[in-house]
Amino acid sequence: MKTNFTYTLLGTAFLILSCNTTYDPNTQPDYHNWNDYLGDSGRSHFSTLTQIDTINVKNLELAWSYKSGGLENGRTTQIQTNPLIIESTLYGVNAAMELFAVNGENGKQIWNFKPATKDKTGLGLNRGLSFWKANSESEEDRLFFASGFHVYAVARKTGKAITSFGTNGSIDLREGLGRGATKLAVYANTPGAIYQNLLIMGTRVGEGPGSSPGHIRAYNVITGKIEWIFHTIPQPEEFGYDSWPKEAYKTVGGANSWSGNAIDHERGIVYFPTGSAAFDWYGGDRHGENLFANSLLALNAKTGERLWHYQFVHHDLWDRDLPAPPNLFTMNRNGQKIPAVAQVTKSGHVFVFNRVTGEPLFPIEEKAYPNSNLEGEQAHPTQPLPTKPAPFAKQQLTEADLYAPNQPAFVDDFVDKEQNINPPTVLDKFNQITSKGQFVPIDTTGVLLYPGADGGAEWGGAAMDPNKGIMYVNSNEMAWIVRMKKVGGESNEESNFGASLTQIHCARCHGGELQGLGAIPELQNIKERYSVDSIQSIIKNGKGAMLSMPNLSDSKVKAIANYISDIEVETDHRAEEGLTKVPYAVAGFGRFKDNRGYPVMTPPWGTLNAINLNTGEYIWKVPFGHEEQLNDPNHPVSGLENYGGPVVTASDLLFIAATKDEKFRAYNMKNGSLLWQTELPTGGYATPATYSIGGKQFIVIACGGGKMGTASGDEYRAYALPD
Repeated sequence: MKTNFTYTLLGTAFLILSCNTTYDPNTQPDYHNWNDYLGDSGRSHFSTLTQIDTINVKNLELAWSYKSGGLENGRTTQIQTNPLIIESTLYGVNAAMELFAVNGENGKQIWNFKPATKDKTGLGLNRGLSFWKANSESEEDRLFFASGFHVYAVARKTGKAITSFGTNGSIDLREGLGRGATKLAVYANTPGAIYQNLLIMGTRVGEGPGSSPGHIRAYNVITGKIEWIFHTIPQPEEFGYDSWPKEAYKTVGGANSWSGNAIDHERGIVYFPTGSAAFDWYGGDRHGENLFANSLLALNAKTGERLWHYQFVHHDLWDRDLPAPPNLFTMNRNGQKIPAVAQVTKSGHVFVFNRVTGEPLFPIEEKAYPNSNLEGEQAHPTQPLPTKPAPFAKQQLTEADLYAPNQPAFVDDFVDKEQNINPPTVLDKFNQITSKGQFVPIDTTGVLLYPGADGGAEWGGAAMDPNKGIMYVNSNEMAWIVRMKKVGGESNEESNFGASLTQIHCARCHGGELQGLGAIPELQNIKERYSVDSIQSIIKNGKGAMLSMPNLSDSKVKAIANYISDIEVETDHRAEEGLTKVPYAVAGFGRFKDNRGYPVMTPPWGTLNAINLNTGEYIWKVPFGHEEQLNDPNHPVSGLENYGGPVVTASDLLFIAATKDEKFRAYNMKNGSLLWQTELPTGGYATPATYSIGGKQFIVIACGGGKMGTASGDEYRAYALPD
């Protein structure tokens, strides 16, 4: 079975799909507005507006600002929303996951919609909305947005729930997955794709043992009824079933599409990138290639039938989810125009395919990599890498790449707490771990993941001039260290049982010693902040950035709560399942920095890249963002870690915020030169949107902050040229 590149031409059925599918004119890009997530259904981040150009962009000034609300004292929140602008009205989401509408010309509020069920994750992780335009005057235009377990249908003009949709105006994403809904944690970071009268959704799920499967579903936009489902973890007699153990479809989770989608309305094809199978760092219970995890899926939008797929990572052991929506564009090659789709990856690669057939448009090589030394693990012997374009992020960190090798290492993220007293130097720590590039299996000593766990490319994704075939992608140059630890056993002691469960389910986010990672709190002293009962409630229901864990039994939840509260109770847990199936957990996980907080590699630490995807060659690469405390004449622009995507325009402007220095910038698309920048009230970790009202062009960004240790905010800011 050829699982890495497989496409299916469905005979006359496919010809009908390609040539005679009803084309919905409402899905045509309207570049005076921004009526689709990331600008259009091809997720190009592109606008034809030209009023703001490379000459006058320096004159941009604040046109309006809107405080969207939702902030709470003591709670870190984010706003990652790419808003919609439809008929002069801007629609966005605030830090409390409430939907709002404001006048796009002056920022005055029109309405506000508060979901009936509060999102307990609390991060404001809604990256955008879906818009369905009514087919007749008897129907209402609908906005769909996700909050918590639910997707709501809201009347665009009034902000009222459309109660005929689903149950009183919403659908529950946990239902219809083939497992008990109350035992699942299922959310949606990114909006679904609208195709005719279908809302096609991917989801965010847990990444530990017992997580939900990530099946893709299409809902009727009028009723909320599920019209079709595609099993990303195949079931018996489905294609790909033999790439898993026989019973895996009943228990294994993940292989979900959390990062977005793209849709070719003319051909009726929807494209979904998928993430890792769960558990994402150990796969001893899921031997095989694990289709359709880590794949780009091309599905018949009307039926959900697989047309073709490509798997980027076989049997993922590195949490190499596909981090962003694919980009649809037209490739120009030797005078021929080819419908193409490009997918960026966390590892810093761009894969390019014919979007109809799935044929790679640049050669891809399967390269050999070592096996894992963890008990029960079977790493796949090869992994695919494209020969073109060259990676936009560095692929291996060597001793020569270290910026300040004799500086003390910043140890809180990744080493045992006893080393905090006398921390090793950066070079000492580097020599203690394995740094050999991509696809080296994680071990109990420590492996350098480079680019780091967030990418490379991250969820902001790439912008694309869809007609010229030029991609613009921001990238992170950040190394992470990951280390595994043996857990499990059949001890009757509550503390041992609780310790193993805590390592499996909590250490990945809170650190190997539960010391906290960045904005994620430490658990070493949690008993001073919460009672045991409160801790159990948080584990079950989620809080802040933390997903709920309804899949854990009451006894497991109690064991974790007792362990981190230093309460020892002897109880027989030998009947409990799960520990021997996952004998390893993450012991260390975090960014590799020095004690000044700087990444250990020589700058730049973040870049912007322009790549001609017709040829696979780079046009330019520049550092992106600046660490103002660095004061290094050899690196006048240091580059910075960044989250959020760019917007590009027909006037050769690229707009992007994204960086920790909390600035909003405009670059020349032709050469990467910086043309304009302004301070934001808080970080703009979102993708902007641009639109025009009455002939005046605006560029708007959500300033939600809350990442990389920066303050949270609630403001949307729009910029324009002076009148």
